[in-house]
Amino acid sequence: MAKKTTKKKTTTKAAPKTKAKRAFKKPSLKLSSQQKLIFGSFLIILGALLFISFLSFVFTGKEDQSVLHNFPERSNEYKNWASQLGAWVSEFFITKGFGLPSFIFAGLLFLSGVYVTLSLNKSKLRSHWIWGTLIVVWLSILFGFFTHKYDFLGGTIGFEMNQFFQDYIGKIGTILLLVFGLITYLAIRFKITGETLVNSFKSAKSSIKEDLQSDKKATEPTPIFDNSLTEEAEAIKSALDIPLKKTEPTITKHSKPEPEVEKDSKVEMLKMEVTEKPKEETIETPELKIEVEAVEEEKSETDNLADKLVEDFGQFDPTLELGKFQFPPLDLLKKYDNEGISIDQDELEENKNKIVETLNNYKIGISSIKATIGPTVTLYEIVPDAGIRISKIKNLEDDIALSLAALGIRIIAPIPGKGTIGIEVPNKNSTIVSMRSVIASQKFQKSDMQLPIAFGKTISNETFVVDLAKMPHLLMAGATGQGKSVGLNAVLTSLLYKKHPAEVKFVLVDPKKVELTLFNKIERHYLAKLPDSEEAIITDNTKVINTLNSLCIEMDNRYEMLKNAFCRNIAEYNVKFKARKLNPNDGHAFLPYIVLVVDEFADLIMTAGKEVETPIARLAQLARAIGIHLIVATQRPSVNVITGIIKANFPARIAFRVTSKIDSRTILDGSGADQLIGRGDMLYTQGNELIRIQCAFVDTPEVEKITEFIGSQKAYPDAHLLPEYVGEEGGTNLDIDISDRDKLFREAAELIVTAQQGSASLLQRKLKLGYNRAGRIIDQLEAAGIVGNFEGSKARQVLIPDLVSLDQLLDNEQ
Repeated sequence: MAKKTTKKKTTTKAAPKTKAKRAFKKPSLKLSSQQKLIFGSFLIILGALLFISFLSFVFTGKEDQSVLHNFPERSNEYKNWASQLGAWVSEFFITKGFGLPSFIFAGLLFLSGVYVTLSLNKSKLRSHWIWGTLIVVWLSILFGFFTHKYDFLGGTIGFEMNQFFQDYIGKIGTILLLVFGLITYLAIRFKITGETLVNSFKSAKSSIKEDLQSDKKATEPTPIFDNSLTEEAEAIKSALDIPLKKTEPTITKHSKPEPEVEKDSKVEMLKMEVTEKPKEETIETPELKIEVEAVEEEKSETDNLADKLVEDFGQFDPTLELGKFQFPPLDLLKKYDNEGISIDQDELEENKNKIVETLNNYKIGISSIKATIGPTVTLYEIVPDAGIRISKIKNLEDDIALSLAALGIRIIAPIPGKGTIGIEVPNKNSTIVSMRSVIASQKFQKSDMQLPIAFGKTISNETFVVDLAKMPHLLMAGATGQGKSVGLNAVLTSLLYKKHPAEVKFVLVDPKKVELTLFNKIERHYLAKLPDSEEAIITDNTKVINTLNSLCIEMDNRYEMLKNAFCRNIAEYNVKFKARKLNPNDGHAFLPYIVLVVDEFADLIMTAGKEVETPIARLAQLARAIGIHLIVATQRPSVNVITGIIKANFPARIAFRVTSKIDSRTILDGSGADQLIGRGDMLYTQGNELIRIQCAFVDTPEVEKITEFIGSQKAYPDAHLLPEYVGEEGGTNLDIDISDRDKLFREAAELIVTAQQGSASLLQRKLKLGYNRAGRIIDQLEAAGIVGNFEGSKARQVLIPDLVSLDQLLDNEQ
């Protein structure tokens, strides 16, 4: 009874304490069902968004690098599937974080959302986050072990932790540390011990043995007398009272067995044959196990050193000096309203009817006709009836042009690779092919060419992109105002949008002095010039000869470098240099491509002649392998300008509209350029078929914006300097001494001043001198300041106006 009373007392005392605790209890942080659904859905969507961003970063991460520094900026265009935020988060987690293992964070967020939504046990979720984070760190270190620079594989953390561990415990120690981490994870997470490993190995071994024994028993036949047969024999014995001893001899080989027993004997013979074959196989199998030891090829000392340098510092990066250089964005290029091709069905039907009607007038039948609409020209492909000669249709070119009342009709008979005849008819309403549309095309953006050039669009409205490095030189011609300068700007713009300043340099020759002057703003980025030249763009024809000869010296120097490096072309040489297999102390250096652009070649030929043609022909013949490429434009494609030597070394040619068929044959070796419609309409050939292209239009303000954007960035200290060249026109100082002058010096000086013509041929005729003596007197007159410098095929300038001034000059010398 006492115990009961005490229990009642304790219960009555405890009641007020519980009430007091309930009165001071903290507010609950538990979420309601609706809140769990909202918060869980948010985590699920966030995890899915992270996964999509990370997955897109693997494919589009490199393309977004140039605009990430402007985050956040609405005007930038991002390739990431999750746009700006996705690109920035992916850059933070993958590149600057843990690399590819960051995908696990996305999975953990998704899993957390599921746990919160379904109200599952949070303790398991906590363990998932702890172990998941440890796995991320371990995988980041593991992936970072196989990279030699910051990469998305292991991220910055994986790379830096590898460098930290390798600095203290080396590569072997790092590998052992990773193995120890894996063992620790398996032991703690999955409760694996040494006994479990041994037991699992033993159980696996015993199961293999059991499988082998079961297979062996399956191949063995059942014995003749088993327990079931003895029971039947005993039943027969009890029924017929026949002893068993008399039935046993019936199965011997000498006795005549019963039919049933005979079947069993055949099975017994099969048993012998089957059991022998596995024994032979088990004996032969150990002999087939041959261990082959792979012996690594012995590397040379230079290769070992190069591999060590690459392992420590990575490959040589020529763009590192201007590592923050940004390529010009597409927004700098103009976007036109009427870029899309508009199809006028009435115009197509009208042209088709006129073509068919014209051909029918000359009794030429057509079996089919098809139209391909381009930006400025529509191609009508016709298939004539059997028995119609192609030459008959070709001769009707002017008649078809008359019936269509159109300018620029061109007949292709037949179209190469097709069994059709093409008739190109200009559209009444042509569309502008903007430079932005061809630069933004996937064909240009994803091209892996050395020097990609986007010229424009073909008749089938496809972007036409070619590699200047494989042309290897380009010859352009066309009448004035037909698009040559725009074509040159399109070539230069294509290279500016694709190549880093360390990879390509331009040598610009502009006799007009107004076409290429806009590129002065990128002099310290992309241009090359002579050491003593003030301006990088050459406008003086007398300096062109020095520049061309300097390029020949550069070509010879590069070939010497390729010979010492055992390389055949510039691509192999640069790959070898980037791999640090060429020592800069031996004269090796990274070689950028050099593109020589001449805007008006005919003017150079008129003023300099052979002095220009000879180095141009030499560069065109030899400079392809060492990365010097020529683009020569002229408005007068006559045979005395585009000579046979020039044409032989310029297989790639572009013809804008010319005035006559003779000019067309000179540039293209065939007609067609005289039938173009102008305004950028051009024909391109590289030695095979002619391709009609509408050149992309890039206006002067667009070029100015591009050059200003590039010129405002950090540049090299100076333009790329070409080798110095001192030509024959430099003069001579050998005969300055008055006592060494020729006896006829004064008489020759008076003759030159009187005739005001400084040439050696004049002295030869008037004074009856030989060529060598007349040349020496001319050199002495130049040293005395009477005649000017050597100017090629032209006569030297006479610096003394009259004989009185000559007498004063010669008297002062004495």
